[in-house]
Amino acid sequence: MRSNKLSFLRNPFARRSEGSPFFLKVSTFAALLFLHFPIWIIVLYAFTTENRTFKFPPPGLTTNWFKVAYEREDLWRALTLSVKVAAVSAGVALILGTLCAAGVYRSKFFGKDVISLLVVLPIALPGIVTAIALRSAMRIMDIEYGFLTIVIGHATFCIVIVYNNVIARFRRTAHSQIEASMDLGASVFQTFRYVVLPHIASALLAGGMLAFALSFDEIVVTNFTAGDNQVTLPIWIYTQLFRPRDRPLTNVAAVFVIAVTFVPILLAYRLTREAEH
Repeated sequence: MRSNKLSFLRNPFARRSEGSPFFLKVSTFAALLFLHFPIWIIVLYAFTTENRTFKFPPPGLTTNWFKVAYEREDLWRALTLSVKVAAVSAGVALILGTLCAAGVYRSKFFGKDVISLLVVLPIALPGIVTAIALRSAMRIMDIEYGFLTIVIGHATFCIVIVYNNVIARFRRTAHSQIEASMDLGASVFQTFRYVVLPHIASALLAGGMLAFALSFDEIVVTNFTAGDNQVTLPIWIYTQLFRPRDRPLTNVAAVFVIAVTFVPILLAYRLTREAEH
């Protein structure tokens, strides 16, 4: 009896929290349903036989729209361009984001916090503001809109993803190991290769995958930085929305986007979890 009183005094909410797990499970399920129900609707109607209106349940199911999508050259061109832009943007972000993180972490200087804020600012601002700023700057510098301008636009916010991942890992890395490596005669390159890189490798992979996924489905910045002939997959999907007869085809393209972005996000999540443990 006395032990029960003592346990209650240590944790006065212990008895009240007995019913909370069920409530939390219901809340979690409701949140997941709210987030993912529209995605499953898109997947379902990618198989519908009806091509003009949405009826629930669908009047029939077919895989014919995947065949139609496979034969559309404009869809493949858009998909290929999106993959190329995402890959190059992620590569640029890996290099610049890592260098920014290393510089901010290793150096102590006046305005360090301001620099960190400026690096993160492009993704904190609304996408339309970033897009207008990029387009204005490119017009002032007389840069022709095309593949390069899309990559520049995407890299501005992809750098933030890599920067946040890498600097967080740097803060969990013991600086004494780097000092010991340098004291033992290792060069800067050897120290980076054998000491620093193994510690930040999973953060680099996770940041690169997240940057790829974020770039692949970006549409706002792309609209302002792409040329007339540069149509990425998100832009292609947006233009298809105004063609009611191709709605299932649009859903098939959306399924492609879900599949391409889901894999790197899942891998980045697993790499981050494994690094924490």
